[in-house]
Amino acid sequence: MKKCALFILTIVLNMGCTDRDDNLEGVHIRVKNESSVHFDVVEVGSSSKVHKNIAAGSFSKYLEYETAYNYSYINIIVGSENYTLQPIDYVGESPLKDGFYTYGLTISEEGEIELNFRID
Repeated sequence: MKKCALFILTIVLNMGCTDRDDNLEGVHIRVKNESSVHFDVVEVGSSSKVHKNIAAGSFSKYLEYETAYNYSYINIIVGSENYTLQPIDYVGESPLKDGFYTYGLTISEEGEIELNFRID
């Protein structure tokens, strides 16, 4: 009886040992608001990829991207203010591999976006 219970316990524990990125396809990016102000809208890459209502210190949900890099075009809207980070190009950069990533964003006192890229 003890062997049967141990066998069942082993099966149950092994069923729960999968990572969220097992069999993952695509690049998934979320935004962390590392500033002290609420971000109403954050566009990452294009206006079709929008992260909304991100409180100070909070994360957005992950959005899937076909192609992304460790930096990107970013437009943050805070009230009536717009803050933009515009890369010139991606020459020499390698696209991100399938997985989960976070763009930690803050706005400097000079009004410039600072990006802190992390692999999750």
